[in-house]
Amino acid sequence: MAWDLDPVHSLIEVSVKHMMVSTVKGRFKKFTVDLALDEQNPENSRIDVTADAASIDTGQEMRDNHLRSPDFLDVANFPTITFKSKRVERQDEEHARVIGDLTIRGVTKEVAFDAAFEGEIKDMQGKRRAAFSAKSSINRKDFGLNWNVALESGGWLVSDKVQIAIELEVVERVPEPAEATTAAN
Repeated sequence: MAWDLDPVHSLIEVSVKHMMVSTVKGRFKKFTVDLALDEQNPENSRIDVTADAASIDTGQEMRDNHLRSPDFLDVANFPTITFKSKRVERQDEEHARVIGDLTIRGVTKEVAFDAAFEGEIKDMQGKRRAAFSAKSSINRKDFGLNWNVALESGGWLVSDKVQIAIELEVVERVPEPAEATTAAN
């Protein structure tokens, strides 16, 4: 069953340590999701996510522009970040590991997300809505994001570890009735 993203109630967020003590978070404001759920056999489900790399927003324009530069995401040459699932390993009724290929700056690595089914409800239009969350962490240097500055007190300006958090709300895609499809042609 195919589902459509509700972008108003979804997010992709990354967080890193700054100067080894504080956490800086950013969100990708533009992204798409292609989700096909097999409710009877969740292991057969798949998800593809594409984020517009230039849509990164940390709330600080100078930092965002630096993140878009060749020092980090190099959005002029690598405009998207993608995740394409390869398999789903069901843990229990509400949890799974989603393993797939994450591509940043043209570098692809296999990454596992710990995912959770957050629930399902019928909305005011009678459509099914479902919510999922997923978390993972990566080493940014594995993807060629190597820029950094050594601190006089020891350590680094930006941590290598990047936490990724995804919150998705999706709406069941209802097929058009056959007569509506025929009338449109």
